[in-house]
Amino acid sequence: MTLRVGVLGTGMIGQDHIRRLTQVLSGVDVVAVNDIDRARAATAAPKGAEVFDTPKALINSDKVDAVVICSWGPAHEEQLLDCIAAGKPVFCEKPLVTSEAAARRVIAAEVAHGTRLVQVGFMRRFDADYRRLKKVIDGGSLGAPLMYHSTHRNASVPEGLYTSDMPLNDTLVHDADISRWLLEDEVAAVEVRVPRRNTRGKDLRDPVMVLLHMGSGAIVDVEISVNIAYGYDIRGEVSCENGVAALPNRPAVVVSDQYGIRQAIPEDWRERFIDAYDQEFREWIVAAGQGTATGPSTWDGYAATLVGDAALRAVDSGAREAITMIEKPALYGKAAARAA
Repeated sequence: MTLRVGVLGTGMIGQDHIRRLTQVLSGVDVVAVNDIDRARAATAAPKGAEVFDTPKALINSDKVDAVVICSWGPAHEEQLLDCIAAGKPVFCEKPLVTSEAAARRVIAAEVAHGTRLVQVGFMRRFDADYRRLKKVIDGGSLGAPLMYHSTHRNASVPEGLYTSDMPLNDTLVHDADISRWLLEDEVAAVEVRVPRRNTRGKDLRDPVMVLLHMGSGAIVDVEISVNIAYGYDIRGEVSCENGVAALPNRPAVVVSDQYGIRQAIPEDWRERFIDAYDQEFREWIVAAGQGTATGPSTWDGYAATLVGDAALRAVDSGAREAITMIEKPALYGKAAARAA
């Protein structure tokens, strides 16, 4: 059976997911699209797909089995709630929502429905290198994880479209989520330090260093540099009681010649995580075909939202900002460890 999908939002990521769903993956068909810019939606729509005037009309259409949300963050809450009300599985690009209150409303709706319907687009969990790193941690041969070092570097970001808050309320969510997933732990508190400003970013607050204090007592340090010039560079290394495990640099091929030893750097997120994006949708298609969701949940989106909110408070206060979470509903599995 082919999963009939409707896509909300046909900007860069929406168009890339439409390409993925129509040209790369099987068992799925994009039958509907919607965008605030109707002309853009019409251009992005695959042959035979219907262009809907509103997100709600697309979500409620009998032609659509499941929904992919790629619209801008403030629109996500209403669209998620409509998908849950319609009982349709939904893949939602990050951020899940833009406030704690909105996240709690989506959680309440999904819990009331009684089945997981939402998968959040934290694609790093589907990357083969991150999965191998998690397997090492979970295997226990290195002992308990004590520290995790996460580096998130962009060559540049669009001037005027990327604001000083975005490293903390947009970029950080990936590092926060992968840290929670790798360590199977929740973030208890956040600190932020802002070093000397990179002049390439003009007035942008860049780079930033974030400390995530985990419930178990482990510490995660996150470097976010979004104007590093040389490429898209994602790194991760866990320091444990009996050793260290780290992600390989990608691409892995190292060239040695008369000019020295060198390795290419991915240009952007699409190049670095293209296989992870494909894999997250393979797994989502299977789950959505069964009327449910897999992978990163609404709870994970809620947790990432709290980390971003705490980071924004921390950059203003200069202090360690605590995170308080609601009790984790049984729908989302066991609660992660928290320090007493």
